[in-house]
Amino acid sequence: MGEAQKGLLSVIEKLKGSTGQEVRIVLLGLDNAGKTTLLKSLASEDVNTITPTQGFNVKSVASHGMKLNVWDIGGQRKIRTFWKKYLENTDVLIYVIDSADKKRFEETGLELSELIDEENLKGVPVLIFANKQDLATSSPASEIAEGLNLHTYRDREWQIQACSAVSGEGVQDGMNWICNNIVNKKK
Repeated sequence: MGEAQKGLLSVIEKLKGSTGQEVRIVLLGLDNAGKTTLLKSLASEDVNTITPTQGFNVKSVASHGMKLNVWDIGGQRKIRTFWKKYLENTDVLIYVIDSADKKRFEETGLELSELIDEENLKGVPVLIFANKQDLATSSPASEIAEGLNLHTYRDREWQIQACSAVSGEGVQDGMNWICNNIVNKKK
């Protein structure tokens, strides 16, 4: 058995004791970053018919013996002002970035920075999905992490994960990180 398999097996074994644990996840990011596609991918639903989210979607997904209640909130500028209303009692923030939309890196960085400063997210682990890695024009996750100054986030656990919500590549790795973090946080 390879080291990665042993590591995943140990994560699963740790999580077996937490069956039924509910986790509140808020899924945010700019419009067209791929949040709803990611949510549908997690729920094993068809990702070929996605329309812009006008408000929010909520799905419960079972993962690692936990019930993940994921709130996908629209990313259009007019909706972003309401993000703060959904942050109370959040266990994990997932922030999705369109890795191929370099023109909006500064805007997405500012939005993420404002979220990190929110009182209701103090100390909450953050998973940043560098989405759309399947596109030739996408920036690598390491470059995005540097541009967002993620290394300055010292008051919480964070992870940037390269992924493609359409193909599902990298999504499970991010979810494993979340489940591992919840276990460590709840100890």
